[in-house]
Amino acid sequence: MTALDRTPTADRALRPWQDPALAVADRVDALLTELTLEEKIGQLGSRWIGNDMLEPDQDPTPAGGPEPETLNVAPMQDVFAASGTVPLDEAVRDGLGHLTRVHGSVPLTAAQGAAEVVRLQRAVVEASRLGIPAIVHEECLTGFTAYGATVYPAAIAWAATFDPGLVRRMAAAIGRDMRAVGVHQGLSPVLDVVRDYRWGRVEETMGEDPYLVSTLGAAYVGGLESAGIIATLKHFAGYSASRAARNHGPVPMGRRELMDMILPPFEAAIALGGARSVMNSYSDVDGVPAGADPWLLTEVLREEWGFTGTVVSDYWAVPFLATMHHVAADPAEAGVQALTAGIDVELPDTLGFGRHLADRVRRGELPEALIDRAVRRLLTQKVELGLLDPDWTPEDSVAGAADVDLDSPGNRALARELAERSIILLDAGTALPLLGEGRAAPRRVAVVGPAAHDPRTFMGCYAFPNHVLPRHPGLGLGLDAPTVLDALARELPGAELRYERGCDVRGDDRSGFAAALDAAREADVCVAVVGDLAGLFGHGTSGEGCDAEDLRLPGAQADLLAELAATGTPVVVVVVSGRPYALGEVHGSAAGLVQAFMPGEEGGAAIAGVLSGRVQPVGRLPVQIPRGPGGQPGTYLQPPLGADSHGISNLDPTPLFPFGHGASYTTFELSELRISDAEVPTDGEFTVSLAVRNTGGRAGEEVVQLYLRDVVAQVTRPVRQLTGYARVRLEPGESTRVSFAVHADRTAFTGRDLRRVVEPGEIEVLAGTSAADLPCRGTVRLTGPARHVGHDRRLVTTVEIENEKGRADEIGRTTDSANGRANGRANGSANGRQGGADAAQS
Repeated sequence: MTALDRTPTADRALRPWQDPALAVADRVDALLTELTLEEKIGQLGSRWIGNDMLEPDQDPTPAGGPEPETLNVAPMQDVFAASGTVPLDEAVRDGLGHLTRVHGSVPLTAAQGAAEVVRLQRAVVEASRLGIPAIVHEECLTGFTAYGATVYPAAIAWAATFDPGLVRRMAAAIGRDMRAVGVHQGLSPVLDVVRDYRWGRVEETMGEDPYLVSTLGAAYVGGLESAGIIATLKHFAGYSASRAARNHGPVPMGRRELMDMILPPFEAAIALGGARSVMNSYSDVDGVPAGADPWLLTEVLREEWGFTGTVVSDYWAVPFLATMHHVAADPAEAGVQALTAGIDVELPDTLGFGRHLADRVRRGELPEALIDRAVRRLLTQKVELGLLDPDWTPEDSVAGAADVDLDSPGNRALARELAERSIILLDAGTALPLLGEGRAAPRRVAVVGPAAHDPRTFMGCYAFPNHVLPRHPGLGLGLDAPTVLDALARELPGAELRYERGCDVRGDDRSGFAAALDAAREADVCVAVVGDLAGLFGHGTSGEGCDAEDLRLPGAQADLLAELAATGTPVVVVVVSGRPYALGEVHGSAAGLVQAFMPGEEGGAAIAGVLSGRVQPVGRLPVQIPRGPGGQPGTYLQPPLGADSHGISNLDPTPLFPFGHGASYTTFELSELRISDAEVPTDGEFTVSLAVRNTGGRAGEEVVQLYLRDVVAQVTRPVRQLTGYARVRLEPGESTRVSFAVHADRTAFTGRDLRRVVEPGEIEVLAGTSAADLPCRGTVRLTGPARHVGHDRRLVTTVEIENEKGRADEIGRTTDSANGRANGRANGSANGRQGGADAAQS
């Protein structure tokens, strides 16, 4: 009998661990008893076949294109040199936990990628004494990172929608595509809360507010998990708060700030979204690397939050404990530290979790119980995924590949909806919309700037065209992505458009300035599109390892804008970026100002639609827009001395545009704030309601935002913090009433004793349309004793909108989905898969 021959016959009984009728835990127990120590350890490793990121540059830089990229980054080279050197047959000899990025490493069609999954899975299973397949994982930060797959907007753009339901639909679509081609786990979402805008990976985050990140992150997890894909929360924890915003930099943060600002989104994604995997952060927090921190990976994650899934290492994070952090002598010792702390599976290749672990167990240096603990968690997921069912085959696992279109019309429509809803009108100025009522349509339009006719600027660092294709420059993008210039030609059919690049995103070459200025002088209006080009490790202006010294627009772009403004032609500025840039000088001379956070393959049409007025802008800022390029870091979540200089400092931290800001082509009025109770106990609840009216001439949407301020507390608290939000659509003249149910738990914070507490006292209630525009204010007093709360506290603020019958709270729906999956998984793998699908449709 071969390892793949699982079908029971009259002569061969079904093994207990293969029996779908048994409970998942019973099946795992049965398999665990059959595995040798070496086979257990084999399950904790991974193998990356086809990784070309470490190879020398194959091609010269194409004209006007990106530099071919490789990871020639010290001190990583010693780890990279060891990674991937073990032949596949040797790597899978005792079994394998994960196969790394089969689809996402080199350009493969869906069919080619599926064939490679089959080849590799067959190798894994045939080498395994018990025929145990591997989990296939892939990146999915801006969609499935595969050749020809839809590139959705970057996560910072999801955040700009303030729309959990839309994010959930996108994640479900991503998950369906991945599952069709044999993928089981997605390495997303990024739940890092932005603390410094200079950090290169701001584009991968969902902004600077823990509550916004929590609600959107839980929605993404619920969508991905509903498709049967394991969602992976990253980077746990503190990665985004590195000193000077340097990638992998140390995090000078106390435990209280970590617990209040960084950890809540992870907690919510587990409790509300049902996430089944967590990835550790590269960074150290106060000197302790996350990958070797049992307090973080075991005490908080598992003992306090009750997490039962797997912890996977970020790529090479285990050997980095030795080579970069120097808390271990070598990768082998690093593996022991990581396993002891709570990492279960090492990615992307096995370096620290190797066979040396068996020798240590036999010498009495490492408890076998730690091996069993990690293996049990991984095998539980393999059972849940159906990988150990008797009828599983590599071919059946990719059965959907024959029919899947990774960039289907449905995907593109969803990408377009996300892009349109993420575009933020910072200021309509005097020129927007270009086709507004009472305004003559422009006859001659200059379209200028390095992001105006380069669709790669719409895409994040982990989008396949930016992540992999720069090493294969002859293949183009692998999909259709119209530029702003293309889309404006369609939006303004009667206008004469002239395009001039002006300058590149990076560098100081100004040879194109003269032509750009000439085009602007001859035009009725100039549309200048500037911003970022994402890349890896210094090969871009945004993305992993592409951190910024300050927040001035990269290269010569700020100077180009200044010279364009000096022509006298109205200049509409569109910033397409992965981080917020300082726009104080730009705003003063712009005839209109738009922020588009890497809006994906449909971004060109979305931007052009907002400029013309066809699309009503509804995006809101998930980060502030700074006024000046220095004086960083700074987000809106500041205590009194961080939010106001009080005349003590000459540096003014006031942003140009505040968190939550977004203008519209109509107007809204918020009024009539009502608070249900003047006093509520520290375990009670109160309701905040207010009226919202569309006072303009067009239908539109407003994001009503509720903030709280703890007037007096035992530790310094933010002067205001988002506690709830609601997106409201109204026709001209229409009004409605929005109600927020606020439990006292929503005021909880980490006290001096590092316990989360709800304190009695006065709470200021503020409602409005941004963190700075809060016209509706009141107070409520919490009474009774101080109350310590834990993981079972209320994590969300529920919302009701008058006259919207049947409107479901998106976070509530996410919770239902998680419960459905949990109940299904308890009854076996097949029921678990169905439970998630049923719940997702409820």
